Order: sequence, then structure tokens, then C-alpha cells
Amino acid sequence: MTQETHAPAAKPTVAFAHLGCEKNRVDTEHMLGLLAEAGYGVSADESDATLVVVNTCSFIQEAREESVRTLVELAEQGKELIIAGCLAQHFQEELLESLPEAKAIVGTGDYQHIVSVLERVEAGERVNQVSANPTFVGDEHLPRYRTTSEAVAYLKVAEGCDYRCAFCIIPHLRGNQRSRPIESIVAEAKQLATQGVKELVLISQITTNYGLDLAGKPQLAELLRALGEVEIPWIRVHYAYPTGLTEAVLTAYREVANVLPYLDLPLQHSHPEVLRAMNRPWQADVTGGVLRRIREQLPESVLRTTFIVGFPGETEEHFQHLLDFVTEQQFDHVGVFTFSPEEGTPAADLPDQVPAEVAAERKDRLMALQQPIAAACNAAWVGRIVDVLIEQENPSSGEMLGRCARFAPEVDGEVRVHPGEGGLCAAPGTMVPVRITAADTYDLIGEVVGAKAMVAEAVDVRRLGA
Repeated sequence: MTQETHAPAAKPTVAFAHLGCEKNRVDTEHMLGLLAEAGYGVSADESDATLVVVNTCSFIQEAREESVRTLVELAEQGKELIIAGCLAQHFQEELLESLPEAKAIVGTGDYQHIVSVLERVEAGERVNQVSANPTFVGDEHLPRYRTTSEAVAYLKVAEGCDYRCAFCIIPHLRGNQRSRPIESIVAEAKQLATQGVKELVLISQITTNYGLDLAGKPQLAELLRALGEVEIPWIRVHYAYPTGLTEAVLTAYREVANVLPYLDLPLQHSHPEVLRAMNRPWQADVTGGVLRRIREQLPESVLRTTFIVGFPGETEEHFQHLLDFVTEQQFDHVGVFTFSPEEGTPAADLPDQVPAEVAAERKDRLMALQQPIAAACNAAWVGRIVDVLIEQENPSSGEMLGRCARFAPEVDGEVRVHPGEGGLCAAPGTMVPVRITAADTYDLIGEVVGAKAMVAEAVDVRRLGA
């Protein structure tokens, strides 16, 4: 008798829904990579699959609501769910109890187990894969299926946070800081360079504290110098807390050619009393200290920050101090959040909670104050020639959309680029010189500059210097 052989059954397709920050995006990309390597089909279209992995966010109430809304909508469509990320870490058993469609929950330090979780789900098991104290941090060997454009990639240099800001749930959800070795980060950066990446965004909870857990002192300066040897034109650092902006780090910003002088400093407030209540007293001298040094040592620097208004106990006097601070500092980009009381954080139980309508009104006032400042910062670039990374094109108008170094992906403005003389244009993923011709509150407008115009510009500069 001949024995019949059967080909193994094809693995099913799994759909993904990604929510939250870019750190969460990197986790999603690793899960996609692991499943693809194991033979599963992966898709960003929920209609392609009955099983959907939802990588959730639980940072603030608004993010939680979006995560829950997404889960309920998918459940109502008849989807089976694997809930990953911060909401899974935060609420664990509650999710399994309240959502029969939830077949598994996967914690923030457990996404590397996504293949075994799926196999157990396929075998009929309901899985709780959540470590109480996350310790995992990925490396360059973990498969990755990127969801960003070919030219932009995020690189997570550390996971977790050792700070205990009174309003923040992240240490509870992500654990303490654990940094990757410099060699691992550089190896992944080189992999991304071979994939055509033009802009690498370094991310973690507090990137200026990178390496503190490995060496007993921050190693961001050493990391930036090592990445200076990687053939990627732009390296951008997100979440540069004042405590880590040492002389060595600022010198690396200045001396390493591909490190952009773009600093994202999440200051959260300016008044010393509010900062003490936030458990951020170390930040109180930021004006006379680190901001002055940044502007002295990096005169071309672009400064982005975020603030929280309506923190418990914030008075009108405290808020006016913040308005005056923003007027004085003239930040390029500002984001404003209203305080969100997170269960399990000290701030949720503080007295003198600010009414939501007062916090919302303060947010509007602060944003209205910042808008003309942002417009003036943009207007200062009119007439300059800058490199622009092209990300989209509109074939009908010929206009292209991209970003110059002063704009980070997702959070800042863009450059609307018109073809230059002779119809000069550029394909997405390429970097071209653009003369800025106009500006508005958030965006810049310009035209592609050809080689002839660049030569003429250089000649004019030499004449001016003669």
C-alpha cells in the first residue's frame, strides 16, 4: 500500500490594527515580522481575516477610549481578537471577562511570543500572556515588517522608564528602563540603511537616559557618535529630557553630521510648584540652564515641547506663568494636553482637581498663543534652501509633500513642494534641495532647486563673503 502524503495546511491570514505611539508601532512591526516568518499571512485590512491583533494604547483616557472603541467595533463585526499592548497590560483579566471575542491578551513585554500565542489560540485555548514585570527588550535579530514608508524608520533604543512622574502610568505598563547595547542598535541601523531608510528616529521613554542602566551613566553621546558612521542622512532623537542633555550630548549633536539639531523636550509645565506636584522638581531651572545652553551651542536647533494644563492644583497664576514662559521661549512646535487622571498614579488622588472645562479652555488659550509664534518660526525659513525628504506626490497637480529637518514625522508640519524650473520634481523616498518661498502657521511651501540654481546660489554666497 502506498502511503498518502498531505501538504501542511496553509497558515491563516492575521489582520493587525495599530494604535498609540511610535514605540507601540515598533512592537507591532516585530509581531508582523514574527508571524510572517512563521508562515502566517499578515494584513492591515481587517476584512482580510477573522482574527485581528489589536495593539492598544492606555496612556491617557482618550487613548483608552479609542482602544476600547476599536475592540468593540471589531467584535461587532464578528472578529476574533488578540489584544496586545498597554491596554492588555493595564486591564488583563477585565478584558477577557468583558469581551468573549478576546481569544488572547499579550502584554507589553510579551509580544515576542505572538506566534506561540496564535498557535495556542488555534488549538482552542484562551491565552493570558502578560508578564507582571516586563523585562523584554528586542534586538536586531528580531524579525520586523515595517509599516512606515521606505524612507522613514523608528528605532527603539530602550524600553521602560525609571522616572515616576505623578501623572504617568507608563512605568507601571512598561517596567523600568532597559537599554539595548550600542552594538545592537548600530547593527539594526545598518540593516535599515540597506532598506533605503533616509531618516531614522530614535525612540524610548527617555532617550537622553539611554544606557544609564547598562553603564551607570547615560551613553547617548556615545550612541550618537556610533550612529554617525551609519549611512543614513538624518538621525532624529525623540524625548530629550533636560536631565540628560549634558555637554557631551550637545557636543555630539553639534559634531555628528547626520544627527539633526532637533530636540523634543517634553517639559509638561514651567511653574516650580506645579513641577513639584508632578514629581519633576529637577526641571525647575530649565530656562536658565538647558534651554540657554541649547541655543548657545546649537543656534540652528529646532525645539519641540509638550505641556499639560489643568494639573491638580494649577491656579490661574500658575497657568499665566506657563503662558509667559511660552512667550519668552518661542518654541518652534508645541503640543498641549489636558490632564487625564490615571487610576494608579499619585496625581489621580491629589486635591484641587481642575474642572475639565477649565482645563480645556486653558488648552485653547495656550494653543492660540503658540500659533503666531509657530508662524513666525516658519516664516524665518523663507528664502532658504533646505533638504526635503519627499514622501508623497500628487500626479494631477504635480505638487509633492515632504519634510525638512525642522519637521518630525507624524507630529509636525510638512513642506508642500512645487516642481522647479523646467518641471524639476522628485519621487517619494528621495531627498532634494528646495527653496522655501512661503510659510503658514504649521507648513512651509517651496520649489525644487536645480543644479544650475544651486551653483548660482553658491557663487552669490562667495561674492557676499568676498
